[in-house]
Amino acid sequence: MLTVALTGGIGSGKSLVGEYLQALGAIVIDSDQLARDVIERGSEGFDQVVSRFGDAILKDGEIDRGALARIVFDDPSARRDLEAIIHPRVRAQYESIIARASSDAIVVNQIPLLAETNGASRFDLVITIESEEQTRIERAVARGLKEYEVRKRLSSQASETDRRKIAHIVIENDGTKEELLSKVERIWEEEILPRRAGT
Repeated sequence: MLTVALTGGIGSGKSLVGEYLQALGAIVIDSDQLARDVIERGSEGFDQVVSRFGDAILKDGEIDRGALARIVFDDPSARRDLEAIIHPRVRAQYESIIARASSDAIVVNQIPLLAETNGASRFDLVITIESEEQTRIERAVARGLKEYEVRKRLSSQASETDRRKIAHIVIENDGTKEELLSKVERIWEEEILPRRAGT
């Protein structure tokens, strides 16, 4: 089995690269989705988040992720508290998926905050997706975020330099989707498959 971490800041294109890798045959795990799952209503994580942050983060009985994000991106201690609730549960979910995967699987974990959590050593291969800051802002705004929200998240994330330091492979994503797909296919053939084969 080959375990791959796929990281990059907001708007870098991680999700699209994850889709391409999945189409090529990888098992792709979205840590952001796992983070949402582990605090779904009715879960222990949900109860802990509401206990810590109060009913102000609830909307129609569900956690209002926008309201929660505004709190934690303004308050580093609140963010650490949230991460202490979510991260162990996400890791447990990840380990459960790994345990069920075949021994020759290529498992890709999309982790936006890999550099911030010092998690690179847990993977055989680390890939970071990088692109120009303005391009990333425009992509995130196109997904529905306000520009000031994007800039706040950018300021709270690791720098491009930090991500490059922990990466085995850097994918530059400032071109078209077709160009990105071509890069991913080349890395799959020239880097990922040989590493799984031990060559």
